[in-house]
Amino acid sequence: MYQRILVPVDGSPTSARGLDEAIRIAKLTQGQLRLLHVIDELSFALAMDAYAGFAGDWLDTLRVQGRTLLEGCKATAQAAGVEADVALRDTFSGSVHEQVTAEAAAWPADLIVLGTHGRRGVGRVVMGSSAENILRYASVPVLLVRALADSKAKSESPAGLARQIEKA
Repeated sequence: MYQRILVPVDGSPTSARGLDEAIRIAKLTQGQLRLLHVIDELSFALAMDAYAGFAGDWLDTLRVQGRTLLEGCKATAQAAGVEADVALRDTFSGSVHEQVTAEAAAWPADLIVLGTHGRRGVGRVVMGSSAENILRYASVPVLLVRALADSKAKSESPAGLARQIEKA
């Protein structure tokens, strides 16, 4: 049960929570992870905005950052004693959810584990919800790991921890 676990990662704290949960499951089931990072049109557009004035190749920069993220996540899994491999998808051959569900089918995964921000209302409409679409279209079970509540996330940030230490 759940021997092959697909974990989409994007470098966010919420994504890291999904990875942590996937590692826990893989340890229980002696499973393996496939860590997936997708570069899509939105991340490319945001990079163009973030690197305005950068004369280099934006896509190459995103690829380097994606590989670095994946290798860091792989090291985290391996440090916990969990086998992991990585996949970077940068072909713009579909939306994030299409590429994640295609990877789950092609690998083939028994489970997809991913972090979700849990946006609702206008925030979900404006930002979209890859997690919701993965949940809808995946042919395998999907475990969504919610983001920390804002107050808890702030207290667990480096600045929040520094404030707690100062108070002690």
